[in-house]
Amino acid sequence: MDEKKLYSPKVMKDILDKYGFKFSKNLGQNFLIDGNIINNIADTAELDENSGVIEIGPGFGTLTQVLCKKAKKVVAIEVDKSLENVHKETLNYDNIKIIYEDFMKVDVDKLIEEEFQGMDVKVVANIPYYITTPIIMKILEERYKISKIVVMVQKEVAQRLNSKPGSKEYGAITLAVQYRADTDIAMIVPNTVFMPRPKVDSAVIEFNILKKPRIEVIDEKMLFAVIKASFGQRRKTILNGLSNNLKLSKDLVKEVLERAGINPGIRGETLSLQEFGIISDEMSKSLNI
Repeated sequence: MDEKKLYSPKVMKDILDKYGFKFSKNLGQNFLIDGNIINNIADTAELDENSGVIEIGPGFGTLTQVLCKKAKKVVAIEVDKSLENVHKETLNYDNIKIIYEDFMKVDVDKLIEEEFQGMDVKVVANIPYYITTPIIMKILEERYKISKIVVMVQKEVAQRLNSKPGSKEYGAITLAVQYRADTDIAMIVPNTVFMPRPKVDSAVIEFNILKKPRIEVIDEKMLFAVIKASFGQRRKTILNGLSNNLKLSKDLVKEVLERAGINPGIRGETLSLQEFGIISDEMSKSLNI
């Protein structure tokens, strides 16, 4: 079928009705119906004849079609098996493999090794809002052999992931992402380009994965424990946040902050990743880690 026709809501509805498909609110299904947006997502991913793509949640397959045309191979992971007959009609390509499974349960290292030998692997997806953070953190924390992530997410989430110290959007997940990737919001996407329409606008955010973490620390687990504790109670000072959430004495925490050159009276959301790294290392030294 002509891919341009697939962008038509009428054609999409006819095919979905043909196979008795019903949209699931629980799965956050909102299918893209705008060709320009779809092509822009693929362009942002910078695909070529050596690209391997993991697509999470292909849905109807409009984005998937373009990915198949631009990349060497696409592995699409779809949790909703009721779309299988739809895919047989919309995704008739030689360079695609569709896995009907929950992405959070997929052995991605094994998948990359078996399906993408010698390719530059990227994740490109319109992912459901309800599971955005777990998906992104799984990819970043497990350090798969992936060079880039380009995903459509809720606009507010994209702003949070791409925010700066001191802003209201800045949080623990911002720092977790900064630790492992450079981010950029490629485009803002109105809710009118989806079927059915979500209540909020979306954004396409690009993650260029760093070859090594942005900073070096003595103990990575300590770094993220410090970050999480600092944002656990946003209105509290970093002294109180670390002391309360890490169950440490204020005297010890104050000593750590002083050695790190950090004012105990400021709030954690004003600190950069580098400053958190210094606090983490001083904390590790104090606790003999």
